[in-house]
Amino acid sequence: MTVITPKRLKATDRLKASGKKGSLSSTKKQQNIFSFFSKLPTQSASLLIKPPKDSTNQNSSLKVSTNTSNSHNSLKPKNCRKTALNQLSSPIKHEKVLSEAKPKSTHQSASDSSNKESKNSGSIDDTSSSMFVDSIVDGDFDHNSTSNNNTSLAIHPLLPSGSPPIEDGKPGLLPSSLSSKRRLKRKINYSELDDEDEDVPLQRLPNKKLRNKKIIDSDDEGEEEFIPEPIDEDDDEIEQEKDKFLSKNIDNDFASDDLGDDDLDDVFVSITTPKTKIKNKNKSKNKLKNIHDDDDKDSIDFSEKFKASSTYKPTSNKVSLTIKQKNSKQRSPTKSFQKDNEERYKWLVNIRDAEKREPTHPDYDPRTLYVPSSAWTKFTAFEKQYWEIKSKMYDCIVFFKKGKFFELYEKDALLGHNLFDLKLAGNGRANMQLAGVPEMSFDYWASEFISKGYKVAKVDQMETLLAKEIRESTKKKKEDKVIRRELSCILTGGTLTEDSMIKDDMATYCLAIRQEEKMDGSNLFGISFVDTATSKMRILEFNDDSECTNLETFINQIKPKEIIAPKGNLSSLAIRIIKFNCAENSIWNYVKDEDEFWDADRTMEEISHANYFNDENINNQKNWPKDLIKYSEKKQLGFSSFGALVWYLKSLKLDSDLISIGNIKEYNIFDNSNSSLILDGQTLQNLEIFKNSFDGSDKGTLFKFISRSITPFGKRMLRSWICHPLLNISDINERLDAVEAMMNDGNLQSIITTHLKSLPDLERLLSRVYSGRLPVKDFVKTIEGLETIQLMVNELISEYNSVEALPGSLSGIFSQIPKELEFCIKSWDNTFDREEAKTNGVLIPEKGVEIDFDESVEKMKKLENDLNKCLRSYKKNFKCQEFCFKDSGKEIFLIEVPSRYIKKIPRDWLQMGSTSKVKRYWSPEVRDLVRELLETRELHKDIVNNLKKKTYSRFSKDYALWLKAVKAIAKVDCILALCLTSESLGETACRPIFIADNEHGSLNFTELRHPCFMAGNTGAKEFIPNDIQLGGKSEAKIGLLTGANAAGKSTILRMTCIAVILAQLGCWVSSSSAKLTPIDRIMTRLGANDNIMQGKSTFLVELSETKKMIEFATPRSLLVLDELGRGGSSSDGFAIAESILYHIATHIQSLGFFATHYGSLGLSFKNHPSIKPLRMKILVDKNSRNITFLYKLEKGAAEGSFGMHVASMCGINEKIIECAEAAAKNLEHTSRIKKSNELAKLSETGIPLGLQSDFSWLLKGEFNNEKNHIGEGVVLYNEPVKSHVIKSMISMIEGL
Repeated sequence: MTVITPKRLKATDRLKASGKKGSLSSTKKQQNIFSFFSKLPTQSASLLIKPPKDSTNQNSSLKVSTNTSNSHNSLKPKNCRKTALNQLSSPIKHEKVLSEAKPKSTHQSASDSSNKESKNSGSIDDTSSSMFVDSIVDGDFDHNSTSNNNTSLAIHPLLPSGSPPIEDGKPGLLPSSLSSKRRLKRKINYSELDDEDEDVPLQRLPNKKLRNKKIIDSDDEGEEEFIPEPIDEDDDEIEQEKDKFLSKNIDNDFASDDLGDDDLDDVFVSITTPKTKIKNKNKSKNKLKNIHDDDDKDSIDFSEKFKASSTYKPTSNKVSLTIKQKNSKQRSPTKSFQKDNEERYKWLVNIRDAEKREPTHPDYDPRTLYVPSSAWTKFTAFEKQYWEIKSKMYDCIVFFKKGKFFELYEKDALLGHNLFDLKLAGNGRANMQLAGVPEMSFDYWASEFISKGYKVAKVDQMETLLAKEIRESTKKKKEDKVIRRELSCILTGGTLTEDSMIKDDMATYCLAIRQEEKMDGSNLFGISFVDTATSKMRILEFNDDSECTNLETFINQIKPKEIIAPKGNLSSLAIRIIKFNCAENSIWNYVKDEDEFWDADRTMEEISHANYFNDENINNQKNWPKDLIKYSEKKQLGFSSFGALVWYLKSLKLDSDLISIGNIKEYNIFDNSNSSLILDGQTLQNLEIFKNSFDGSDKGTLFKFISRSITPFGKRMLRSWICHPLLNISDINERLDAVEAMMNDGNLQSIITTHLKSLPDLERLLSRVYSGRLPVKDFVKTIEGLETIQLMVNELISEYNSVEALPGSLSGIFSQIPKELEFCIKSWDNTFDREEAKTNGVLIPEKGVEIDFDESVEKMKKLENDLNKCLRSYKKNFKCQEFCFKDSGKEIFLIEVPSRYIKKIPRDWLQMGSTSKVKRYWSPEVRDLVRELLETRELHKDIVNNLKKKTYSRFSKDYALWLKAVKAIAKVDCILALCLTSESLGETACRPIFIADNEHGSLNFTELRHPCFMAGNTGAKEFIPNDIQLGGKSEAKIGLLTGANAAGKSTILRMTCIAVILAQLGCWVSSSSAKLTPIDRIMTRLGANDNIMQGKSTFLVELSETKKMIEFATPRSLLVLDELGRGGSSSDGFAIAESILYHIATHIQSLGFFATHYGSLGLSFKNHPSIKPLRMKILVDKNSRNITFLYKLEKGAAEGSFGMHVASMCGINEKIIECAEAAAKNLEHTSRIKKSNELAKLSETGIPLGLQSDFSWLLKGEFNNEKNHIGEGVVLYNEPVKSHVIKSMISMIEGL
């Protein structure tokens, strides 16, 4: 007995799918089935069905036998229906089953003849079989068609579609009564599923090889759930062959592609056939199981059950249908796949890099993967394509394009499943585990991986299946049957270019850095960085101290997202500084020195050979940017860092687009020290300019408060303005004039605001136009944005006669817009159809502009007209006006024919689908025209893509002109932001007045408030204003600030610095009046915090920040020191605080505040002319230990810190406070405290130590700032400074 075991069936789903609404009751259905089987003739009743003993027992088996000796009363209709449905809904390819049967019988010739004839006979497909059973159940079956007929059924209704016919009880033989014409005639049943108008696609199997394969339909468009199906061979080959037989006239065989899901029920269907010897060419691949058990106890002979007038006698050759439960020991496909996959990819267990180094090796390269040669020999064509790419970027998440999905394999798939719960395929595809996402959601999922710190590689299909056929038809060499795919790009957190993936308007930088340590402990840094979204590249080289002060400032300014550094080059301090101050989830790339982080010579060679700047001679740098030429000649370290950046961009396939644009300039950390206020990195942190110290966000920061720009590129420029406020009084006043004019002139502000609101992010769009990666719809936005700029200029000219007549700096800014802008932008008025570009995203040039495009369009129109002519002729010939063209998926121009005209359709028409009311065909003529039309459309796509490149290239020739206009508008947007910020300050705001005084710096604010603590920003209902007066001819430059804890000292310090920054930005200040001299540098030392990331203790942080002040401060600087010396012991901290304060007040002569809790510190500077005591006013109730903070600044020294009172206010237990207070009183009587009090009293009448030191230097005659002299380390020590030193010393002596 030969048993053929096909694929597993999902019986429950098939059973559910066969039911229809409004059908008969279950009892009636059972009666109909029973009636049908009872009326079958014996010739037709070739299959007799035995129900299982227990319908709920899955272990029971159901066998169909030809034995008619049993009574038919034992037949249960319910089980009959289930068996019939399971059998008829089976997607078994029976032609494959018969062709693979083993030779087991002496009836070889008859069987071979039967199989041969069955290929030419019609078959009932799955749909018609299911409808057949439904007709039985619903009582619609015509019994007369099967009763009293001398000729047996050619195909029994209970056999699956494609099964061999039955004659005289012997399956596999055609009935002798059929004529030869009957045998040759092709008859296909296209019965409908139901009355609904659903398409039933029909597919042709062109050859035997393809019949043994599972045909996978193309993925539907949209965001449907990705449910991949396992296949044995590569999808590309199958899709290719499917398109071939759908588009070519090979033969007229049809097959329904209705394969089941992978997730099947645990049911196996076995079809038992007679022992027939059938040839099988591939025995190793397709083996049939032999199950023969004559003593089966469950087998019952049913031949006596039927009493039909038939001469049929049962023979030993039986045809039985058996449903058996799956063997519990048999592995499931998922487990089988996992085991096979582990064996196939066991080399992934212990990974090694391309040089066979293990991860523990110091030189291990995580970017590469070693794939053994034995694995390459086992790979399919698709696997080779995948691993050739993945092995070179093993640290990336590789999104591989397959149809309309991007798929992840192996490690990437598991990572996606663990991180984002992406669904894993049950059995995998192409022998690998996989997960997939629709192509429409690629940007989203790539962003999700990037936000977790991963790199994403995008591999695109470079051709369609039709394009592949066209390509292969022109090549003689036979290639692998796999679609050509290439690495499109690599996306990282610091190199994103697509707007859909960039979540912030601010710039994101990728930085390359190299360090060189000098013998004296100082450092030399070469740095290059790029904002890939705007193609802005900057390069710099600078000297730095041993504390890497300038590096810290630079990193705080740009906050890089991605860092490239040579292995083992950066010092531990530099690494800690970068990691502590860079953006969150930053990406570090340690690359090979020289090979990847090129030196200056290699950089010159690579850039010259790449010819990014279109030089006629690669040895000539005529077209290079000027700053890049300067660095290549004089600054080798900076040029080397640029080479590393070029190498990295090249690996990401971004180098050509970003470098050739030429937006490369030198970056200055402090812009220009003679034209801008310097804010170092520590000051940016302490003053909370860009992020607060609470949660690291921008809430409550100065940038959040002032960031009122409308355009994204305006916001980015405003951040640069805040990092580099103005210094020259003329520049500040011009900006203030522009802000004031915009505040007073509502029409001017309205014109600018209205036009800015309609502008997109032109800076990023221009960069993407140059790279050719911009969608057509966004290209239209770019042109319209530039037109908006010109409209703004024209409107201002008509309103104010000329842009030069605009107030303040606005005239100079609008003058920076090139006059050629109007002419250049007008040339794009009628270049292409803008409406079509906006609606469909297609560039359609005006007629006559592109000849190739016009010819292609005319050809497509001609083909479409020919198709319409064919349709009209068919309507006329068939005398049916209901003929029409319909599209269905990939098939276009299908001729839709009503069902009543089917008989008139010629035999050479190819049916492509059907519904309950119509059928769809391709005639030979239409099929040829459609094929030609598809090829023409494919070629037209190339023409459109080339047209897009030409258009973008032509537009980018004026890139420099467009960029100048955009930068000018960004400055206008910043002026508008300052105007809106000034208006938000309310009535207490004023325009600051700057005083030109080179000798005496001064600050004078009346009723000053902190702008970030105004009502509406932090919820504060009222803010107490204070007067700030420092410097000038009559006031001391340093305020020695004392007072109780939580009295508001730190707020006074920060508020003063913020007011200075706002004033020099050109913004109004939140005070009733403001007069000041320009400040060249603000330096702060606030709080008592350690820095674990940089390996610094609290006291070390204090002294490091103070050291920077002493080195860089000038008489025009503003210094703020809070609690200096608190990190050390009382005596050490006091001594350091006193010496630092004396040096700053006497020799550096800067403006500033010195806040301290050392109450006796002021005694040493009682007569110093540059120091005045200040305190925060409070009201103290000594009995209840209550303090009322008035938050008012006043002259004089505080009585103490009132620590016990603050502790009581915080709710500390009274007993603890009393014990602490008693201990404090006892300490006052110790010898140490007594000694310090005596020293304090002595200082009132004696000479301070600082003054004594200065006298000793003066007696030596060494009165300068050189080493081992009185002013050692002071930056500016000119004659006015020296004169003030002498005056201070004399004043202190006179006060003794």
